[in-house]
Amino acid sequence: MRRYLARNVSLVVGIVLLGLLTVFMVVGAFTVDTSNAQALSVPALQPPSWEYPFGTDRQGRDLLAVMVAGTPLTLRIGFIAGFFGVGVGAVLAFVAAYYGGWVDTIIRGIADIGLTVPGLLVLIIIAVSLKGTLTVTQMALIVASLSWLNPTRTIRSQVLTLRQRGFVEIARLNGMSGPEIIFFELMPNLLPYLAATLVAAVSNAILASVGLEVLGLGPVESPTIGMTLYWVNFNAAIINGWWWWWLAPLVVILIVFLGLFFLTVGLDEIANPRLRRAV
Repeated sequence: MRRYLARNVSLVVGIVLLGLLTVFMVVGAFTVDTSNAQALSVPALQPPSWEYPFGTDRQGRDLLAVMVAGTPLTLRIGFIAGFFGVGVGAVLAFVAAYYGGWVDTIIRGIADIGLTVPGLLVLIIIAVSLKGTLTVTQMALIVASLSWLNPTRTIRSQVLTLRQRGFVEIARLNGMSGPEIIFFELMPNLLPYLAATLVAAVSNAILASVGLEVLGLGPVESPTIGMTLYWVNFNAAIINGWWWWWLAPLVVILIVFLGLFFLTVGLDEIANPRLRRAV
């Protein structure tokens, strides 16, 4: 394992970055008063100091408390949408690729048509119709409404390459049913690829949610990373020189995306034989 991890540097970097972020959230949950993440909890516009290491914003919120409280909320949106998208997409992809025929035509057609529609525009329309009543869970479901399209298409292509393999034919000759072949034969062979797809889906979901929140279409009362950046933009913090206000959320979001990116690359090396290095 140590020898393989020494070769798969991307996987190690991704794990380390996400591990550091996890430590920050866990330690912060026990040491930081997250009630200071609410508006008018502390003095407004204080630069970083011993009392407020990340400074405070114009709304009177401790930015360290905002990062501790908001990072798990942002990740929660990504994980809910990612698991939903890959779960639904995997079911549809396995059914379409294995059974083929009109089932495959319908599922593939819906996915292809859905991918031609500008996803962000659809999400904006949905979010605008619900503006003012959004919660973090509702935000995750909005993002999840389109997150299954790309996994359906990519997983289907992988299943098509396995459907005609010899072990699948042997399973059919042994009397295994379609669902049994999918669950016990096809799915185990695609677990590394499904894991890489899940990480990519989580990253895309976080990116979509942050984009919507920066536009002011997120859960306004929740201190997510995207909503923090919205208030940065709303109050022109960059122009006014309040650098500590935008630096903290940008560093956190950079660590999240870099960690998920390197983790995806590392898992893709496991799933794709062409990328594996010789042991």
